Amino acid sequence: MTTIMVVTMIALLLLGFPMMIPLITAAVIGFFMMFNGLGQMETLIQQMMAGIRPASLIAVPMFILAADIMTRGQSAERLINMVMSFIGHVKGGLAVSTAASCTLFGAVSGSTQATVVAVGSPLRPRMLKAGYSDSFTLALIINSSDIAFLIPPSIGMIIYGVISGTSIGELFIAGIGPGLLILCMFSLYCVAYAVIRKVPTEPKASWGERFGAVRMALWPLGFPVIIVGGIYGGIFSPTEAAAACVLYAILLEFVVFRSLKVNDIYAIAKSTGLITAVVFILVAVGNGFSWIISFAQIPQAILEAVGINEAGPTGVLIAICIAFFVACMFVDPIVVILVLTPIFAPAIEATGLDPVLVGILITLQVAIGSATPPFGCDIFTAIAIFKRPYLDVIKGTPPFVFLLILAAALLIMFPQIALFLRDVAFSG
Repeated sequence: MTTIMVVTMIALLLLGFPMMIPLITAAVIGFFMMFNGLGQMETLIQQMMAGIRPASLIAVPMFILAADIMTRGQSAERLINMVMSFIGHVKGGLAVSTAASCTLFGAVSGSTQATVVAVGSPLRPRMLKAGYSDSFTLALIINSSDIAFLIPPSIGMIIYGVISGTSIGELFIAGIGPGLLILCMFSLYCVAYAVIRKVPTEPKASWGERFGAVRMALWPLGFPVIIVGGIYGGIFSPTEAAAACVLYAILLEFVVFRSLKVNDIYAIAKSTGLITAVVFILVAVGNGFSWIISFAQIPQAILEAVGINEAGPTGVLIAICIAFFVACMFVDPIVVILVLTPIFAPAIEATGLDPVLVGILITLQVAIGSATPPFGCDIFTAIAIFKRPYLDVIKGTPPFVFLLILAAALLIMFPQIALFLRDVAFSG
């Protein structure tokens, strides 16, 4: 049965069907083979509906809506100007500013693709003018945007939390440490690149210009305060924080900055609705598929066949990293989380691994895969936005992928990089 389901999925993917079709087709075939027909098909439909029933998923469209409003408004530009005013003049400062801006915007949007658009569009021309190669610039934007998957809010963390039953608030807090670690690693590489290539520096901003840039960015900096401070302080649940972010984004862009008009609401709502529909269809179909493979005890058979159950905690973490990294090179990250998380659940439980640490590692691997050839989703976002050929976009990615893999290795060796803030925030 497993072989037939896998072959069906691969065949449909190669024929160009969207991911939801191979998933549901494989699930229906598995259901048919297990129950000798489709007479109880409503059971599978109920499982699919159960996948989108958790209240925590309400946060997903809200964060998507908030990100869409900010991307079309002035928030991203103000954050970029603030970062540039402080570090734009140091060696490699423009590249470091790009990485830092992606991190900051990730902290207010939670979307890697929104970050590629919001930060990459204004900063790529400036980096090219400053003397950075296009391959380095594109790779930096794509991979720095993936920090948005780790810095709260993170849609990937929400999906993992719903599937695994892990606290989304704890995942959000635990993602801060690894996100900042990756930012530091990227920054060191950017400085080294600028020194080796003799890239000229930007003019140094005066303290007056810096204070002005900070004053202009104070309102957008309220987003991470609402998300992290609200959850840490027990004021908001993650879902309530998402709703607060939407309200804050509307007030900011429509009332305070007046960067958007009432006429823009339709386009924003349409974009958010389309993205949300795709996400929720994938979640529903993925949950039905996961129920089929769990009911058939396929995860246990796979783990037993490869001997992961005897590998110990470190071995299980390494296997999880490899599986998610490779899968996200070919398949949409949300689908990978939906399909692979239940497969590894028995091994995670058997070895007593902290589900928050596992969630952070999975999120990191999803982020790496999203920017890794051949089919990382952020690669195609960059191709569409910057109108560059596929090979140009992926040419500069290997050093960044190496740094991200190194970050994953450090997380496995030193789990407190992720768990320290979680333990402080939620102790007692």
